[in-house]
Amino acid sequence: MEQEFEMIAKTFMGLEPVLAKELTHLGANNVEIGRRMVSFTGNKEMLYRANFQLHTAIRILKPIARFKALTPDEVYEGVKKVDWTQFLSNDKTFAVDSVVFSEEFRHSKFVAYKVKDAIVDQFRETTGTRPNISVANPDIRLNIHIAEDKCTLSLDSSGESLHRRGYRQESVEAPLNEVLAAGIILLTGWKGDTDFIDPMCGSGTIAIEAALIAKNMAPGLFRKEFAFEKWPDFDRDLFDAIYNDDSEERDYKFHIYGYDIDMKAVNTARLNVKAAGLSDCITIECADFKDFKQPKEKSIMVTNPPYGERISTPDLLGTYRMIGERLKHQFLDNDAWVLSYRSECFDQIGLKPSIKIPLYNGSLECELRKYQIVDGKLREFREEGGIVKTDDEKKAMGEKHRFKKNREFKKRLDETEENEEGDIRSFKFHKYDLSRFDNKKRRDDASDDSFADKRDRRGDRKNDRRNDRKGDRRNDWKGDRRNDWKNDRKGGKNFGNGGRKFDRYEDED
Repeated sequence: MEQEFEMIAKTFMGLEPVLAKELTHLGANNVEIGRRMVSFTGNKEMLYRANFQLHTAIRILKPIARFKALTPDEVYEGVKKVDWTQFLSNDKTFAVDSVVFSEEFRHSKFVAYKVKDAIVDQFRETTGTRPNISVANPDIRLNIHIAEDKCTLSLDSSGESLHRRGYRQESVEAPLNEVLAAGIILLTGWKGDTDFIDPMCGSGTIAIEAALIAKNMAPGLFRKEFAFEKWPDFDRDLFDAIYNDDSEERDYKFHIYGYDIDMKAVNTARLNVKAAGLSDCITIECADFKDFKQPKEKSIMVTNPPYGERISTPDLLGTYRMIGERLKHQFLDNDAWVLSYRSECFDQIGLKPSIKIPLYNGSLECELRKYQIVDGKLREFREEGGIVKTDDEKKAMGEKHRFKKNREFKKRLDETEENEEGDIRSFKFHKYDLSRFDNKKRRDDASDDSFADKRDRRGDRKNDRRNDRKGDRRNDWKGDRRNDWKNDRKGGKNFGNGGRKFDRYEDED
């Protein structure tokens, strides 16, 4: 049996329990929650699966050395003690990312330079030559994490941040990070057992991530490559087997609806949905939330309205009042989840949330609030056996104390790491005047040259998986994995000519 080793899955603050649950379900051992990370153990297969299948991980690191250092010279000596011939050769390129939480080290880039110098000097002394640096596309990516005097040197198995799924073709202003979107959906406890609605969908991130969760599709399906594919010990056959295994995927019997008042956002979302090959279960239409009507089917709503930071509206508070009014009168007996930043915005909703979960969206300390829209009194709802808070939701709310305790983390985060690693929104703070899926299966027909057929062409891919993408599963989503996206909508739901505009709902106010 292959020996297990330690790994670290990085995530956003507030999503650690969700990530830990994902890892446990995946079969990881020794799962332990830390700050913005979850440590675990597993073999090479687990490393591949963690990169490929986790919805809430930013990147997967494999620690290779730990040491203590209080000065740059001590960092240099600690790095130089590692036998780098295990991981690098003179003809390979590498890059170093650094994360620093220390009073002794004020500049993370300087730490990265010391790591680079130690590696290069070791090769010069032993071979007379040195590997080169490549920031854009290195063969090996390293990560050094310093917390006070504790240094952890790791191999970065992911490369580009895992939130970059690969399906996003275009984006609107301040798009929601894919990992955060997936984390929010998993926090709701939704498992694809109802219709799903995002009435302010922007570029469609929440809707797409919901579809991936509902279908239990691996987020890594759309990625061109992972960093571990360049490692000397990369097992192509093992990864091909993981990549081509769809045994855990499932059909989604309901439907996902995304709406936005901005036609540009609607077109962008449609393009991204098509690129993800999910037009069979996601419908995007141009509609104003103020026209929202009661769904005929059981539904959950998850949305991320403007905060008034990078995106605002002429009447920001009025927008939140409208959200509350629509929920109260047109979303009875359903649950709505709203992610926002300003307490004054939440106040305008005018409904008592049953759950408040703290989350960071970039540098903004936000909250995810759940609104149970009960037709009648809450007391009667409870007496009839209704559940206001699940055990998982109570645990998530318990994170609020930890957030307050660690607020200084936000100030001490290295700016480069926040932008690159977090990569949620490049927030610019401004002051605003607040006063004013016929449900087609992905592989439904062998004659369709569909997803299944292309997936089975293993031989061509195994010869050169990265150079010839046309025959593998990874390219299917770009083309005919699902046919005409405009017509590939859920059976039994005719959305009319040119735009549905909530006509699935009853007309009464």
